[in-house]
Amino acid sequence: MRRRSFLLGAATAAAAGSVGYWRSRIVETTPDVRYPGMQAGHALRDGAALPQPSATRRHEVAILGAGVAGLSCAWKLAREGFTDFVVVQGPEFGGNAAAGQRDGLDYPLGAHYLPLPSLASSHVREMLADFGLIEHGAGEVRPYYDESVLVHSPQERLLRNGRWEEHLLPMTGVPEADAAQHRRFLEYIERLRTQVGSDGRKVFSIPLVLSSRDPAWRALDNLTFKQWLDREGYTSPALHWYLNYCCRDDYGERHGVVSAWAGLHYFASRDGHAANAGEGAVLTWPGGLAVLADRMRDAITQRLGHAGWLLPGTAARVQELPAGPRVTCLTPGPQGDPRAYAIQTRRTVCAMPLFVAQHLLPDIRAYGYDPAAHAAPHAAWMVSNFVMEGYPVEAPGEPLSWDNVVYQGEALGYVVSTHQLLRVARPPRSVFTAYHALSGQTPRAARDWLTSASPQALRDMAAVDLVAAYGKDFWRHARQLEITVRGHAMATPVCGYLSNPGLAALRAVDGPVLFAHADLSGYSVFEEASWWGVQAARRILGHKEQG
Repeated sequence: MRRRSFLLGAATAAAAGSVGYWRSRIVETTPDVRYPGMQAGHALRDGAALPQPSATRRHEVAILGAGVAGLSCAWKLAREGFTDFVVVQGPEFGGNAAAGQRDGLDYPLGAHYLPLPSLASSHVREMLADFGLIEHGAGEVRPYYDESVLVHSPQERLLRNGRWEEHLLPMTGVPEADAAQHRRFLEYIERLRTQVGSDGRKVFSIPLVLSSRDPAWRALDNLTFKQWLDREGYTSPALHWYLNYCCRDDYGERHGVVSAWAGLHYFASRDGHAANAGEGAVLTWPGGLAVLADRMRDAITQRLGHAGWLLPGTAARVQELPAGPRVTCLTPGPQGDPRAYAIQTRRTVCAMPLFVAQHLLPDIRAYGYDPAAHAAPHAAWMVSNFVMEGYPVEAPGEPLSWDNVVYQGEALGYVVSTHQLLRVARPPRSVFTAYHALSGQTPRAARDWLTSASPQALRDMAAVDLVAAYGKDFWRHARQLEITVRGHAMATPVCGYLSNPGLAALRAVDGPVLFAHADLSGYSVFEEASWWGVQAARRILGHKEQG
């Protein structure tokens, strides 16, 4: 269903009414730069001394981290009637699904959408139904979704040759031989969505662990995505740009680094449908996936009857004792000095990235995971939110859309946070959220630059695609800027990640300490993070394993 007419309305009149002398001035705003988790992470890495705990709590289960995996674990436990657990929040509630707010405007600090979950992602469908976002038919091929969370039209556009085009993969204005390659690739993806391996499983499924283990298909993990494209005769520059963009967007790295299996999985595993939306629709909110984190928190609180399950502080040490794991947690004291408390548990779920978990445990190698051999590279990201007063003048072509991408741009384009607010005219104020995966350099070099760059240099990088789209007119409307730096934003599925023995070992751990994070899948998306959280809950509950 297209809703473009709702967004066009009186846009011209609204823009005209906003003209004034102050609007004509160009002011490149000073950004508010935030580095969530960096201070705590560096303290863990450097082995900072811990104060003695002033008190000890006792619970059956402690979940360390209130990101998607940790919250999903807690949500599943509470849903099944298990009540004796706590969640240690960590440095940022929601993690990569966090959100911000300024002057009444919500915006994402990380992930901003969720593809329609397929039948294989039954854990996500169960969650969405619990929150009323699937109104009926959660177990059917085409559930009926809450209309307000299905992305509204116009959904996406591409700035190319000075004009905005409707789709991100150019199908017109390219040589016919290139357009034929684009069609051939899309037709191949359609076939892959139903392809079954020799073991009877779908070749590409999400969650990843439900995918076929057929060696003939898994061999794709030995090639980069670019190598596979070259081997298959895909030479179109526009197609390579598009697929490189997709890898940077979902995995934080270029298609010359990402595994070919992962590159195809990005497209072929996405086979969710809706009874009331077209193919390719996604679920989104002004604050991105923070809405789902908030819904999980509220559902847990409602089922437990109290909010005391969510504890402040950050886990700093896990000791395995005969009585069960003992967790030391840090909170800031009145003068900013760290204070500590302990939690004695029967089982503890490490629901944080593996590069953090390795510093909490005495030796993570005891679980079969050696960071020196098994750790995946983690991409560095910037998520930049520009509070806009009015709107800059658009190039010709497609109107302002939810997702806006610059062809061959340095960054990943920008999302309009107010796009889901159904109104005849554009709201007078909005937030443009710009995403930038620093894939042009090594992750270490990118992190070093992000921590040493001046606020002005970060601002210039944050705005690179927006200035490419609007020129100096952009700065006439950008009034505030918040930059969120995520130095280890996501694991990158490089060649060989499917057969990583360390990840396989952690996925199988079922003892006093459990692991639950998207890192176990080798890449970071909501479906994978929530899967491992739910799997940890199932092990605690003694339920039969899935996958």
